[in-house]
This record gives sequence, C-alpha cells and structure tokens, in this order.
Amino acid sequence: MNSLREVKTQMHFASDNNSGALPEIMQAMNDCNRGHVPSYGEDEFTKLANAEMQKAFGKCDIYYMFNGTAANVVALKSLLQPYEAVICSDVSHLQNDECGAPEANIGCKLLLCETTDGKLSPQSIEEKLLRLGDTHHVQAKVISITQPTEYGTTYTLEELQKLRDFAKAKNLYLHMDGSRLPNATIHLNCDLKEVVAGFDIISLGGTKNGLAGAEAILSFLPEKKDHLRYLRKQSMQLAGKMRFVSSQFYAWLVNDLWQDTARHVCGLAQELAAKLADLPEVEITQKVQSNAVFAKMPREVIKEVRKKYFFYVWNEKTWEVRLMISFDTKAEDVDGFVQAVKQSLSKHVPTHR
Repeated sequence: MNSLREVKTQMHFASDNNSGALPEIMQAMNDCNRGHVPSYGEDEFTKLANAEMQKAFGKCDIYYMFNGTAANVVALKSLLQPYEAVICSDVSHLQNDECGAPEANIGCKLLLCETTDGKLSPQSIEEKLLRLGDTHHVQAKVISITQPTEYGTTYTLEELQKLRDFAKAKNLYLHMDGSRLPNATIHLNCDLKEVVAGFDIISLGGTKNGLAGAEAILSFLPEKKDHLRYLRKQSMQLAGKMRFVSSQFYAWLVNDLWQDTARHVCGLAQELAAKLADLPEVEITQKVQSNAVFAKMPREVIKEVRKKYFFYVWNEKTWEVRLMISFDTKAEDVDGFVQAVKQSLSKHVPTHR
C-alpha cells in the first residue's frame, strides 16, 4: 500500500463518526481555501457562518471547536465553580465516554441519575438537590442532557419545557449535549430554535452529522462571553485557520443541508428497525427516534455479522447492540445488513429454518 487511495474501507453500522464528510462540506472548505484572511475567526468566512448560526438558533455567542469532548468540557467549565456539580444521565457521554475529562479538566463531580431510556426528568433530578446549601456536600449547578440521548431516544418539546421550568425554579443552568441534535429536531418536526429554546449553553455536534472535525459551543448567556473566549484558548481549541471549521457550518445550514441529512438517517433507521423486528430472536429494545437502532440478537449472529458489517455491542451481558445510520448509508446497505442477519439466524437459530 503506497497511497491514500489504496486504503480499503468498509460500510459500518458502528458510529456516524466512522463515515467521511458530506461532499458539500468538502466543497465549502475548498471554496475558502484561497488567499490570506485574518486568523482566529476574524475572517469574513467565519462572519458568514456566524450569521447563519444565529439565523438557525437565535441570538447567541458562537465558539467553534475541534471535537465534542472539548465542547462539552469548555461549555460546562464556563458555568461551574470548583465546588459545584453536573447532574446527568448514568449513560451520558459525559459519564461513560470522555475518559474522565470533566473531572480532570473542570474538577467537578458528576451526579448520575439512573435511566432506562437515557432521559432525565424533574423527578429523577430532585433527589440530587436534597443537600443544596449543605457546606459538606457538593452543590448541583448544571443539568446536562443529551438530545437525542445515547439510546437514540428524543426528549419531546413538552419534556424539554418541564426541564426548563424546573431548572429556572431551582436556579440551575441547562446544558445540552447536541452531538446529533439535527436528528432529534427532524423527529420532533420542529426547527432548531424550538429545540434549544430556554437552554443556557449548547454543545453543537458537526462531526457525527457529516462535517469533518467541526463542533461548536452556542452560548445564550452574554455575561459568559469573555469567559468562554479565554477558556477556549486555554483549552487549546482556538483554530488559527478558523475558516476551515466555520465554513463547514455555513454550508451545513445555508441550504438546509442539515435537514436533508437528518431526514435521510432517521428514515433509514426506521426502515432498519422495522425489518429487524420481523426476524425471530431479534428484539428492538429502544424507541427509534433518531439515527440509532438498539437491538438484542443471539451472540453467534452478532459475531458472524460483525465480520461483514462492523457495529458495537452496547451491553455484553444482554447482547444488546447499537446500530448507527450515517449520511452515506444507503437503502441497499440496510437490506444487505438485514440479509446477513437472516442468513446467520438460519444457521444458528433452529426455529428460523
């Protein structure tokens, strides 16, 4: 193997991180790859992107980042004192997939709420507030939710309103990990402004939605503007050639590319779930409300099918798997995966013969 073009790739159902970037996104980066412009976000390309972001999400301060973990950590750090804590789900990315980054880089404690579908509710949060004001106890200050959740489930607009009302009543900040936010928005049949309304700060995902190493923090707290500016730099997330990050969000928003992509992945997830649900020994375990399908199937089938289509086992005790649809997943990929499961079932499950 002597060149990049010789590297072989394979269709995965493992993660939307495994896919490449949308052609329109690559074109946007190419379009701004000319001449010299001011660095660190002072360029006209970034100003165009900022205008589209505010049109889509409302008036906010925008901080472009390289990755989602940094976006979560910097966003939360801007809201917390060292003695304060974040309330989040026990399956949240903050808890399970960030290598202790919140604890190491913020110095905060995570207060976990047990969930069956990844969602928090005012009732589940309430018990984490019992010792507010107690000098011996860490003080809860931020509620962090993931929309859609790590199980692919989506908070309804009514559920979001209840969380907003609760947070306001308890004087808590609201943070949204929106790594796949467009998919939740399409499922809810609303616009981006509606789904983020009333939240203080958003970690907006790009990479999982067809962008290339581009994330952002959206802050609706003007008083945190300078705080976030310096925190981003201190956290090594301030891009010198910012135009190559910001231009991706411009292309993603300007002609509603985000909507087309989200509709595609959500639709194929529904199709995959429906076809798998018809198979014996396959159980869909969560509501399919984004681009994720969670299912249980026999261990032997999982091992065999993963040789052709790689995907992750979410829970090795129950053999629950997670199947993710990406922007470049096609209907024939879904059909091929389902056929592979059928063939494996015919060999390993006698009742399927």
